[in-house]
Amino acid sequence: MTRPVLFFGGKGGVGKTTVAASRALGSAAEGTPTLLVSTDPAHSTSDVLGVDLGSEAKEVVTNLWAIELDPVAEAERYIAEVTARIGDAVPPRLAGEVERQLAVARASPGAEEAALFDRFARIVGERSFGRIVFDTAPSGHTLRLLSLPELMTAWMTGLIAQRKKITTLGRMWRNVAGDSAGSENRGRDVVLEALEERRERFEVAREVLRDPGQTAFLFVAIAERLPVLETHRIMTALSGQGIPVGGVIVNQVMPDSSTDDFMIRRKRRESATVEDIEDRFSEWPLGYLPLLDRDPVGAERLVGLLDLLRAGSTEDRT
Repeated sequence: MTRPVLFFGGKGGVGKTTVAASRALGSAAEGTPTLLVSTDPAHSTSDVLGVDLGSEAKEVVTNLWAIELDPVAEAERYIAEVTARIGDAVPPRLAGEVERQLAVARASPGAEEAALFDRFARIVGERSFGRIVFDTAPSGHTLRLLSLPELMTAWMTGLIAQRKKITTLGRMWRNVAGDSAGSENRGRDVVLEALEERRERFEVAREVLRDPGQTAFLFVAIAERLPVLETHRIMTALSGQGIPVGGVIVNQVMPDSSTDDFMIRRKRRESATVEDIEDRFSEWPLGYLPLLDRDPVGAERLVGLLDLLRAGSTEDRT
């Protein structure tokens, strides 16, 4: 919970947005300039904080800024940026083909995730804040997003190699053909510069993601069989990718005080699941949050969750 880059993930509906917002507010209250970033298309961060958020950082309270990233908007932004950057480097006779290729790229599977990762890499690389807290999409989306550093870095390396090959061949052709070859690609190669800049950004993001001194991925779950199984599966997958997992927060734990027969049976079943959690996740710190009688909406109630979490933490034990 003290790392400068924190990810909160888990199955949809388990309370990860609430916990992420609580940690971000607590970080800001400690005096650390903090950025809360939502990569979840559902965008419930605005609802939890009680403010309207967009794709640019907005100050919520002192020391806390928040962003909700929209994959569609990020894809449009990225394509517009690429178009503007390479427009001057493309001869007029090829402009129509370039526009067609960019349109195909925008519509291709994975385009929005790639654009979202590009923005994510920028945020991580710039490190303009003392702490960055990510409220991530449900597990499957998050796993794909965090698997992109390896894929995208390798892809960019291949593109760079191909671009250098094309540039070399073009230079050789001009040397042979002279003025009849035209003057394309002379001077700066803005396409190659853009590719190398992007690869460097991805490499920085990959290093940060894999550094346990900087990053921790915390999972939020509820004490039910399917969320526990899914959490264990994705924790194992991320650990296998070298991404440091920081622990599990079990949310909405029922009180012991109920005398209602139905609630007693539910509590008995939950207790068995909690035992399974403590066995299954024994190598990681565990935290517990109680089931509350109302939603913790707004800064004051959200910050109060941290005290409840500290009271139910097993981090000292592990």
